[in-house]
Amino acid sequence: MPMEKFAEYLFKKLRGGRIVEIGVGYNFKVALKLKEFGFDVIVVDWNKDSVKKASELGLKALVDNIFEPSLEVYKDVKAIYSVRPTPEMVNYLINLSNKLKVPLYILPFSLDEMPRKLKLENYKGLAIYKLER
Repeated sequence: MPMEKFAEYLFKKLRGGRIVEIGVGYNFKVALKLKEFGFDVIVVDWNKDSVKKASELGLKALVDNIFEPSLEVYKDVKAIYSVRPTPEMVNYLINLSNKLKVPLYILPFSLDEMPRKLKLENYKGLAIYKLER
């Protein structure tokens, strides 16, 4: 249920366009729901097997490393988001958001602390951290 709520939140915020999920792993629920909503969704992960599985599910999927991102992957994106990123990833997500000048949305694990520069928003009981432009 939290994944569907997060997808709904992103839909209401962005209303379509190209959006990238960073660190998708094997949790494709948000990306698939956003695709249903009409978004041009790209999922990114360093794990080639994860990217292969996402492709098999009909998602645009690319291998990239958030710690050394290839900016070409993120060309023309409207926003980036991440679902339960590891704490080490968060500052790199913020840096990428700043470089691209696009909003960042994070759905964290419930106990993960987020940097103060991210604003907390409660959406239907779901804690979402954001860096909006």
